[in-house]
Amino acid sequence: MIEISGVRVVYGPGAPPALDDVTLRIAAGECVALVGPSGSGKTTLLRSLNGTVAIAGGSIHVDGVEVAKLRGRALRRLRARLAMIAQQHDLVDRLTVVQNVMAGALGRWSTPHALRFLIAPTAAELAEASAALTAVGIPEKLRNRTNELSGGQRQRVAIARALVQHPTAILADEPIASLDPALGEQIVRLLCDLARERNLALLCSLHQIEVARRHFDRVVELVGGRVA
Repeated sequence: MIEISGVRVVYGPGAPPALDDVTLRIAAGECVALVGPSGSGKTTLLRSLNGTVAIAGGSIHVDGVEVAKLRGRALRRLRARLAMIAQQHDLVDRLTVVQNVMAGALGRWSTPHALRFLIAPTAAELAEASAALTAVGIPEKLRNRTNELSGGQRQRVAIARALVQHPTAILADEPIASLDPALGEQIVRLLCDLARERNLALLCSLHQIEVARRHFDRVVELVGGRVA
């Protein structure tokens, strides 16, 4: 599903490479953890996968499509298939949970459709949001204000939003960094279970190496931008 071959990223003239000759393959349904110290290139690698960070060498293919060659609508279509889950959730507090969850559908909706949803969601749209929230274990929060949720519940909403994208892969960047250890382990287990059940490739950066060893199929360490 994801094929990274000899990838190199340099942020400026004379700067050391942020990524240097990184090669990695991830199959559909496989869960891979990225570990390593801060500044080792974990976030850069995740961002290069969806074209947010340009690569200076090598190649990245997602489901057979070379990322570096995509522009405009084709690049937006690819990004819609790569669900990003960030440490800080990236939710809109003033919106309800259902509105945040269905933001995952914006990549396949027109602007009039999105505006209509905010005013009058259909039964099918509510059912899709409810199904995603059921998958992450909080269906009862559908109508809640997002700012009423705990940190763990907010991360579950972010995962539900990712599921609504109908992705082929999930890229998670330190998704449990702001959670206590027990809750973080629950979130990691949930991500891995969903990836395997839905045959999604999962690439997740973590600092907690023991958590990674317990739940992931493979653990890949980056040091100084290289696979160690």
